[in-house]
Amino acid sequence: MADKFDVIVIGAGPGGYVAAIRAAQLGLKTACVEKWIGKEGNVVHGGTCLNVGCIPSKALLEASHKFVEAQHDFDDMGIQAGDVKMDVKKMMARKDKIVKNLTGGIAGLFKANGVTALEGAGKVLSGKQVEVSKDGESAVYEADHIVIASGSVPVEIPPTPLTEGLIVDSTGALEFQETPKRLGVIGAGVIGLELGSVWNRLGSEVTVLEAMDSFLPMVDSAIAKETQKLLKKQGMDIKLGARVTGSEVKGDEVVVKYTDANGEQEQVFDKLIVCVGRRPYTQGLLGDDAGVKLDERGFIFVDDQCRTSVPGVYAIGDVVRGPMLAHKASEEGIMVADIIAGHKAEMNYDAIPSVIYTFPEVAWVGMTEQDAKAQGIEVKTGAFPFAASGRAMANNATEGQAKIIADAETDRILGMHIVGQHAGEMIAQGVIAMEFGSSAEDLALTCYAHPTMSEAVHEAALAVEGHAIHMANRKKRK
Repeated sequence: MADKFDVIVIGAGPGGYVAAIRAAQLGLKTACVEKWIGKEGNVVHGGTCLNVGCIPSKALLEASHKFVEAQHDFDDMGIQAGDVKMDVKKMMARKDKIVKNLTGGIAGLFKANGVTALEGAGKVLSGKQVEVSKDGESAVYEADHIVIASGSVPVEIPPTPLTEGLIVDSTGALEFQETPKRLGVIGAGVIGLELGSVWNRLGSEVTVLEAMDSFLPMVDSAIAKETQKLLKKQGMDIKLGARVTGSEVKGDEVVVKYTDANGEQEQVFDKLIVCVGRRPYTQGLLGDDAGVKLDERGFIFVDDQCRTSVPGVYAIGDVVRGPMLAHKASEEGIMVADIIAGHKAEMNYDAIPSVIYTFPEVAWVGMTEQDAKAQGIEVKTGAFPFAASGRAMANNATEGQAKIIADAETDRILGMHIVGQHAGEMIAQGVIAMEFGSSAEDLALTCYAHPTMSEAVHEAALAVEGHAIHMANRKKRK
């Protein structure tokens, strides 16, 4: 029998590696199992987020946005940039370097905190044992506690089987070495819009095919409507109610068939990205006698504190219910490590922010106005456009708005929604406000620095009662 640990974490993504580090910091003998093989043939940490998700996509989004700014916006500011060109291969190499630095950084954090890194595929066995297999060899480890953080993988659909270099998932879309002339994207969710934005900025003719009739239904309807308008203005052709029925590879082209309100349609692309969601990864994860139960959708069943059906075994992140977000996984990892160490810990699932890193960014936390209506909650709202913001004008970023939703009776903030430059940074104000049970009046009474983009949040809070200063108010002052 190999070593025994207080905690074994399976998966070194943003949930797993954070859980392992926290557990070790709390004095628990901790190991973390990972099998992800990087480009150089070695095991790398960071999971989807660092390797093929959050971080590489943001590197490409930032580079492509700067390219568009240099092409179209610098001249407005008096900057003569000349004929700006993008070296796609160099952009990709920079992305790879960032990923390598961060994944290597986790290995350093493990060493600094005393976490034992186990290389291979982890499998939960009965009796809180973990089998780690690599290259045909395996070892079994005992643990007092197991944390499953195996993450998720892209969903594939029968009409568009992946074909190397032509029909790819989100991972493949991060590896293009040149800009496709005609790019198809299946799915108008977060990933589809971000990847579509990257290549749209670099010159692709981007068509997004979305089966649903509504655009970003999880976002407040006013914010979603404005976002759709802005992306269309940038050149993205977003087709709603377009259900893909088949595809055919013809040489270096992909012919996609879909149906919409006008019947059967057909469109030809040079590349096709399939972004229809992700599913929990449990392949080979659970032994037959592990006792860990899955729900009807294949997620590991857990309670509010991430306990599975087996005492001492926890599961966090994308493999359990809730939004598939890196920061949600990390917070669950911290909560579970604290619980294992004997501390009282819980997580507020009503205050998890979401961000779409298009330009402008879209960010939200808490309820949408339509959520509140569906639950029979009477609300009052306040919104403020960045077009009326001095800092937004100076930044050449006047598109979008900030919106606050508050309980009509108590004034408690129920949600915040922003589309605008740096929305992903500003949404933290809404998260903090909700964590502290703030009212809209609390934000309205807060002194904000001037000039800042965040002043739009302040004005939105003031607007809840019709008291916005820099906007004509429709409500009567009290």
